[in-house]
Amino acid sequence: MTPSVPLSPLPPSPAPSVTAPARPLLPWVRAPRRTLAASLALGVLAEVLLDRARWGLGFPLLVAALVGALAWLGGREGWQRARPNAWLLAPLGLVSVFVAVRDSSWLLPLNVMTAAVLLMMLAHFWAAGRVERLGLTDYVVVFFGSAAQGLLYPPVLVRDGVDVRGLKSHSRLLWALTRGLLLTLPVLLVFGLLLDSADSIFSSTLQRLLSFDLGLELLVGRGMGVAFGASVAAGVLGHALRRRATKELGDAEVASATPRLGLIEALTLIFAVNALFFVFAAFQVAYLFVGDASSPAAGYTFAEYARRGFFELVIVSSLTLALVMALTRWTRRETRTAQTVFRASTSLMVVLTLIILASAMRRLSLYEDAFGYTLLRVHTHVFMVALGAALAWRAVTLWWKPERFAVGAFATALGSVLVLNFLNPEAFIVRHNLERYARTGSLDTEMFYDLSADAVPGLVRAEATLAEQYPGPLATVLKEHLERLEQRDTVPEWNVSRFLARRALLRTGAWSAPVNP
Repeated sequence: MTPSVPLSPLPPSPAPSVTAPARPLLPWVRAPRRTLAASLALGVLAEVLLDRARWGLGFPLLVAALVGALAWLGGREGWQRARPNAWLLAPLGLVSVFVAVRDSSWLLPLNVMTAAVLLMMLAHFWAAGRVERLGLTDYVVVFFGSAAQGLLYPPVLVRDGVDVRGLKSHSRLLWALTRGLLLTLPVLLVFGLLLDSADSIFSSTLQRLLSFDLGLELLVGRGMGVAFGASVAAGVLGHALRRRATKELGDAEVASATPRLGLIEALTLIFAVNALFFVFAAFQVAYLFVGDASSPAAGYTFAEYARRGFFELVIVSSLTLALVMALTRWTRRETRTAQTVFRASTSLMVVLTLIILASAMRRLSLYEDAFGYTLLRVHTHVFMVALGAALAWRAVTLWWKPERFAVGAFATALGSVLVLNFLNPEAFIVRHNLERYARTGSLDTEMFYDLSADAVPGLVRAEATLAEQYPGPLATVLKEHLERLEQRDTVPEWNVSRFLARRALLRTGAWSAPVNP
């Protein structure tokens, strides 16, 4: 007998590897069919309201429709989650309405861009999170990140909202109809040509019936406009109603960075900068605020003195704000005494910077007293006030809730946009330059040609007051504005400033016939 050979045990089969499910390339959206329908409707509405020579009432109506669609799609549960960030609706509504109020070519892009930022913020925080939990750079990340993610939602809504299977089930019928048309067209063409040559009356009638303009160029343009508007609406709605799989920016407080700079090194830098700022601020106070600053420093003209110092001082103020933020983030403060010394020294740096910023504003005021106001100078004034407010808020948050500086800076930026709109810079320029004319007898009327309808009521009042001393130029300016305003506004283009400008010109008799503003 053959001896039996023991069988070696088979090696254990390897356990099947468990891999994590791959994250889908495209996100998922709740209620895709309703969202797709709302996006298409908003695309049509955007084409109707905004495809105009000028923007006006149509813009706030479109923004209101977009927010209304978002509230409708999100439902009561979505609104409950969005309530902590609902305060964003107030500035969004104001800047949108100001598109229909101001006619300035400076304020229109500023208002539209601000509305776009607020819409992206609202979409990001509709389902969860809080705006005040963002860090300063997180606002930039949220805006551009939301805009980039919004590009993914149009194909998602088409994928989930269109019944592709239903289209496949009717593919045979569609293919049969296509083949029938291919067979029919040549036959109709042959018979049509023969009958056309057989009867002249039939031929002329057929030519009249076929001599219509399809307007393909217009249809293609309108279609592209609707598609673009629907894609933007789909991006905003889809991003707001997305299903969150992970934590996102704003869902939790920003984690503080690990301090890497010693207190002694930081205080050395702070004390040195404070000493430099103190010496410079002392010179500025002595000359600009205490001494005689009615004339520029010796050896300088007004223009040289203001321009040479202004931009440098604004840059110094901006860099100081960045320096304080960096030191606050990276400096080790391990004891209460160290914390107090650091806060006091950085607060002093902020105070000295505010004095430097005030000197920059004083220099600009000297320049304006000498040469008058322009749009750039007025906008720069508001920017400097906003920068000063941000510096002051930084000093406050050094002692109270440092993590709230970012939302305060964001609110300051929004506030500066609203201040510009409420101020009406062009009317402000006309009013103050005419007051300067009453003091000095000098008036630059060339600038008035570049102003918009916002300035027309003030110019009309000025022309009535200065008709004897300044009869020619202001009348020419008003004639120029009259020619611009002769084109009537449609309902989507209606604008408060253009309405008031036409009414002011009508009262002067510039229009011989009544005009419907």
